[in-house]
Order: sequence, then structure tokens, then C-alpha cells
Amino acid sequence: MPIKRKKHNIETTPQKSQKPNEKLAPYFKTVADNRRARFDYEVLERVEAGVVLSGTEIKSVRAGKANIRDAYAQVRAGEMWLQNLHIAPWISAGPWNHEPVHPRRLLLHKKEIVRLQRQAGQQGLTLVPLRVYLKGHIAKVDLALARGRRRFDKRKVIQERETKREIAREIRREA
Repeated sequence: MPIKRKKHNIETTPQKSQKPNEKLAPYFKTVADNRRARFDYEVLERVEAGVVLSGTEIKSVRAGKANIRDAYAQVRAGEMWLQNLHIAPWISAGPWNHEPVHPRRLLLHKKEIVRLQRQAGQQGLTLVPLRVYLKGHIAKVDLALARGRRRFDKRKVIQERETKREIAREIRREA
């Protein structure tokens, strides 16, 4: 009488680390942040826009060498342009380097450009970049439709921030 052996159900293929339907989240890296704009302006609305950059400019942005402290956006001839964005020259570019400060075109839908131009012109608002970041391999700008704050408004914001900090400290002490 032959001996019956049990066959084990063992998979020889290795398990995948991710589920097949699971999408990867895009890579985000903040390159420049305009914290001063959040203090000087009251942000009413935010819009994400792509930035048209040359080869040496995108290399500098990926290296984190951008400054948006004095930057602003404006509409000219039906296109949105970012003014005063400083991107440092790329070290290895040689004579083919870019100008550090020049107008850079922003990529928005035509309807968005018209709407933002209308709102900024009528209500005395301005378009201020809040941050420059990389989303995947693409450089983006977080634009804000903002209203300038007066001195007493700034004091009020500082006072509210300090009271929130004090409340948070007291809560931590009690816990």
C-alpha cells in the first residue's frame, strides 16, 4: 500500500508590497515660503498655478534656490505673469545661464485668469505668491487673492496668535 503524502499549498511568487489599485501620492517639496505675505495680507482665496521655467531655472528650484519675498502676479495680454521671483543662477550652466529676476509665465485656465483679473481690479485686491513647491517633477506656485492689512489689523492678528499660544500652554500644563 503506497503512502499518501500531503501536498502543501505554498505560493512560490513573492508578495507585492502594495495593493494593485493603490495609487502613490505625488511628491511635494516646498522650495520657498512667503511667510511675510501671510502676515501682511488677509488671504481670501488660493489658486495653484504651474510655472514656465527653463532648464537651468528648474535645476535651481530643485536645489531650493528660489526667493519669493517681493514677488507678485499680474495679468498682461490675457496671460498671468509672476514678477520679482528670484531664482539663483545654476552654478554649472556657464554662459547659458538664466537671468535671476525676470517675469515668468504662470499656467492657468483662461477662465481662472479672467476671474482673478476681474476680482483683483474691482475690489482692490492683489495676487501674492504664498509658496513655490515641486509637485512630482513640476514646479508650482500657490497664488493667493489677498487684501492688504492695515497696522491695527496686524496688531490684532499678533494678539490673537499669542492668546492661542497661552491657551495651548495652559492645556498642556493641566494634562
